[in-house]
Amino acid sequence: MSTEIPQANPQPGVAERAVDAATDVSRTVGEVVGGLRAAVDRLTAAIEEARRPGRPLSTVAAITREAPLASLFVAFLFGVAVARRR
Repeated sequence: MSTEIPQANPQPGVAERAVDAATDVSRTVGEVVGGLRAAVDRLTAAIEEARRPGRPLSTVAAITREAPLASLFVAFLFGVAVARRR
C-alpha cells in the first residue's frame, strides 16, 4: 500500500500557453515563408526562361520597345475586357 498523496496535474499558466502559442505561430510562419520562397524561386526561373531570345516575354518586350503607345492601347483593351467579365 502506498502512502503517497495523488496530486492533480497542474494546468499550464497563461504565460506557458502564450509561449506555446507563439512557438506554434513561429513554426507556421516559418513554413509559410519557406513555401513562398520556393514559389518565388520557381516564378523567377520561369520568368528568366521566358525572357530568353525567341521566347514570349522577349517578343513582347521587343514589340513594346518598337511601338509603346500601341502596346499600351492593347493592354488597356485587354484590361477592359477582363474587367467586364467580372
